[in-house]
Amino acid sequence: MQPIAACGCEIIVTHRHVPGDPELFASLPGLVAFCRCAVDIRNVNVAAASEHGVLITRASAGFIPATAEWVLGAMIDLGRRISFSTGDYHAGKVPASVMGRQLKGATLGVIGYGQIGRYLCELAVALGMRVLVVDPYAKVANEAHGRVQLPQLLAESDFVACLAVATQETENLMNDLAFAKMKPGAFFVNASRGNLVDETALLWALDNGRIAGCALDVGRASDQMPSPGLARHPRVIATPHIGGLTPQATEHQAMETVAQVADILQGRAPKGAVNADRASRLARLRDD
Repeated sequence: MQPIAACGCEIIVTHRHVPGDPELFASLPGLVAFCRCAVDIRNVNVAAASEHGVLITRASAGFIPATAEWVLGAMIDLGRRISFSTGDYHAGKVPASVMGRQLKGATLGVIGYGQIGRYLCELAVALGMRVLVVDPYAKVANEAHGRVQLPQLLAESDFVACLAVATQETENLMNDLAFAKMKPGAFFVNASRGNLVDETALLWALDNGRIAGCALDVGRASDQMPSPGLARHPRVIATPHIGGLTPQATEHQAMETVAQVADILQGRAPKGAVNADRASRLARLRDD
């Protein structure tokens, strides 16, 4: 966003592509709040905003069911070769009738036990799956969600779903050693961030038959989309970062952002405020 376009604005509402950089906050003395209609604020310089007294807000995750359902659909697709068979038919071929895998009785390993991970685990248990979980920071209270260490999860899971947060600690979490530890013939699903996966290692695992296939909704291409080189691999099904893209998810975040703006116009720091203690410009709206 060019600062001149926002000249005179007290509140800016953005989607996740618009950066909040130091130049923006320094050049808009009338700006009170920068509201992100999304969860991701990694491209917002909160420190710079705080220095100028600008409030930063973010929306909560409205895409939890949508993303978990995408993972579930991806597992069914991989296990029953739906996309691959469809591709053959579209190409004028008759696909081979191959024995598929059902989810009931299979083991799902979930890396990352946040809101999406917990929701997915509940769905999996309802379908009769065995569930294993890895997350060093989350409490796992449900006895049906077995907490284990990563090597055990990789060795025992028929499906491995990556849902951990992208941090320095999780960068390339799924590397050559991790893929080598996966159960032979298992499937890998990534609906989190491409940063968690060493793509060279994943490609090796696919080319050498170490894993049976994978599903990707994210990757290291622009806008966090799957990398084209991986997406075209014959053992991969890929979608362009649409896991959370449903009307319900979009409405949740849009309406929550509207409610945040309503609070800000009253001079209040709303739920979802990131730096309320540094938002000194809010007082201007209270005075109004």
